[in-house]
Amino acid sequence: MVDVQSISITLAALSFLVVASYYVLNLREIRRNRQITLTTTLLQPFMSDEGYIKIMDLLAMQWDSLEEFMNKYDSRVNPENAASRMSLWNACETLGMLYRDGFLDLKTIFSASDGIINSLWVKFGPVIEAYRGNDYAINTYENFEYLASQIAELIEFDKLAPRHTIPERKK
Repeated sequence: MVDVQSISITLAALSFLVVASYYVLNLREIRRNRQITLTTTLLQPFMSDEGYIKIMDLLAMQWDSLEEFMNKYDSRVNPENAASRMSLWNACETLGMLYRDGFLDLKTIFSASDGIINSLWVKFGPVIEAYRGNDYAINTYENFEYLASQIAELIEFDKLAPRHTIPERKK
């Protein structure tokens, strides 16, 4: 015959397992919500009106040589442009770091930024590379560069991927 003490111990153990399982599930949901909040916050420059205006202004910049860039846009000459540019570069750097560390996925970053990160690197990568070793550390914006290269690969893969076509209507 089963005694009351054995039943009590079994019920306590089962209760503990239920509570522990609930706690683990709750922690996963909290982590997921924090990750969504972080992602949304970091992608704001690519999803807001002000962010798009800043990006369009930066992509509209024109120069023919590094010397011309320095004369028109360097922080010592044009601090407003430099601040705008560097805040966006820093956002891209942070996104790249979090992508590398596995906190963000590439498809989310790409869909929110619509490939703009790659366009920014194509435009400003040579400038950043010129600043490296002089005004910047050698590895400055390496996560931005890495993220842009991953997005470029995704874009290239997307171009090569077969598309589903809608069949024509029968007449």
